[in-house]
Amino acid sequence: MENMQLNGDAKHRKAGRTLSSAVSVTVADLSPLHRARLEYFPRLPPILKGAFGWREGEPTDFADDAEEIKRYFPNLYGQPSVFIVPNRGGPVTTGKTLRVGVVLSGGPAPGGHNVISGLFDYLYNRNRDSVLFGFLNGPSGIIKNNYVQLDEERIYPYRNQGGFHIIGSDRTKIETPEQFQKVDETVRSLDLDGLVVIGGDDSNTNAAILAEHFVAQKMKTRVIGVPKTIDGDLRNAFVETSFGFDTAVKVYSELVSNLGYDAISAKKSWHFCRLMGRSASHITLEVALQTHPNMALIGEEVMEKKQTLTQVTKSIADLIVERAEMGKSFGVVLLPEGLVEFMPDVDKLILELNEILAGGHLEEDQIIPKLTEQSRYLFRSLPPLIAKQLTLDRDPHGNVQVSKIESERLLIQMVSDELKERKKAGLAGCSFSPIPHFFGYEGRCSLPSNFDCNYCYTLGHTAGALIEGGRTGLVATVRHLTKPPEQWEVGGYPLTVMMDIERRKGKNVPVIKKALVDLKGEAFRIFSEQRDSWRLAEDYRCPGPIQHFGPMADSINFTLMSEARDSVA
Repeated sequence: MENMQLNGDAKHRKAGRTLSSAVSVTVADLSPLHRARLEYFPRLPPILKGAFGWREGEPTDFADDAEEIKRYFPNLYGQPSVFIVPNRGGPVTTGKTLRVGVVLSGGPAPGGHNVISGLFDYLYNRNRDSVLFGFLNGPSGIIKNNYVQLDEERIYPYRNQGGFHIIGSDRTKIETPEQFQKVDETVRSLDLDGLVVIGGDDSNTNAAILAEHFVAQKMKTRVIGVPKTIDGDLRNAFVETSFGFDTAVKVYSELVSNLGYDAISAKKSWHFCRLMGRSASHITLEVALQTHPNMALIGEEVMEKKQTLTQVTKSIADLIVERAEMGKSFGVVLLPEGLVEFMPDVDKLILELNEILAGGHLEEDQIIPKLTEQSRYLFRSLPPLIAKQLTLDRDPHGNVQVSKIESERLLIQMVSDELKERKKAGLAGCSFSPIPHFFGYEGRCSLPSNFDCNYCYTLGHTAGALIEGGRTGLVATVRHLTKPPEQWEVGGYPLTVMMDIERRKGKNVPVIKKALVDLKGEAFRIFSEQRDSWRLAEDYRCPGPIQHFGPMADSINFTLMSEARDSVA
């Protein structure tokens, strides 16, 4: 076992930062790559390094559900987006002593540690008397007043590293009067000027609710959200991408490309790969562009065409038969985690089950009589394992736990049955040797790409600046991400503008809406033009592992390159 002393003071002097005293960190059995990543210093827009000013956009409004959103957020409704701009001789707000809390919420995404290190560095460089508190194990840490003070010695080993383990995370929703009372007690006891919530759509919805609550209670604590989710569905005109997506799709692409080469080498297996992406197919689309599978099912397209489970099954069977006739009993099929919810017949079944199970778990014989005739027939036709998975306890938001529905196995079983039926009917018969895969957790805690390191470090600084500027109820934004980091533009966008009303646990509630794959967007257009050429060929593409060094180190994903320019308002 190797023990290694790393001197943080020398490290930060080299990077252009100085600490008041030497910081020594002992890290056991440090890998060479871990060492090298600690030496990486993220790039940052220069405007965040000095005095700056503010420019406000127009007051924001809503196209849908305006009155209901305003009812939930009377104090935050209509506030403008803000931009951090060069100081032109106006009042300077930098240098305040701030007490800020930070919380990780939801599933991990590569780069979360750099948001925290960026926030810490912003506060520290502005005023060394500022304090950063990390709430342990997610929002439950705020409720329980369970925290650690984050200093350079504690943060240093996590710089540019994957995972959320510096303080941990969970999926607790702050929603009951008792929880809000506990949160108020925590915030007042720590005298917090601000709270940074690092999370996805539900977590940032919670951030908006907390911001509204603090304003209504006349508390000084400002709340800023940070857009996190590897699914890539937290996007709009100002949030070009959520952090972690770039890294995750590169991890998955390497794994899928390996399977493509296995398929063409062994020439006997069909690899069915389910990829993360509960409510949108951004990951599947990007991995398809990176790897060129024989088929990639995009949930949004399935939904637009109103394709049922039977129709999807037949389309896959057609491909397998077509390739078998060419002597190719192998291939790669990609599908998003939430594919079943895009099929109208299965989605209808799931919605009925969500309502039936809103009050708690029921046995199958109690569920079936409550279903409509169409859904009852479909439910009974499903493989028993899938039917059981559809009735598992709901997540904290009242939804089916899609990650536990093995849709790749569902399709394998359905396709296998379809091929057998075709053979019985005297139609084409062929060999079918399927292998199921689920690539999900493999991508959540990887070492972040250089893009995510830079992006997250900038988001941390931006969140700190928004709190220092007295802003609340905003999500930190970084725009023009296809340009070098030195040219990025930073600011904040109202969380309330990102919301609509959804049905959760049998009630209508405000929720940040998910951004689906745009079937008229550039990324899908490129995919749709190329996929026919991948269908019968073996044009498998190998992007390889994430590059942290060399000419490709700062490359970004196809989705962002093709669509970011269209998403900037």
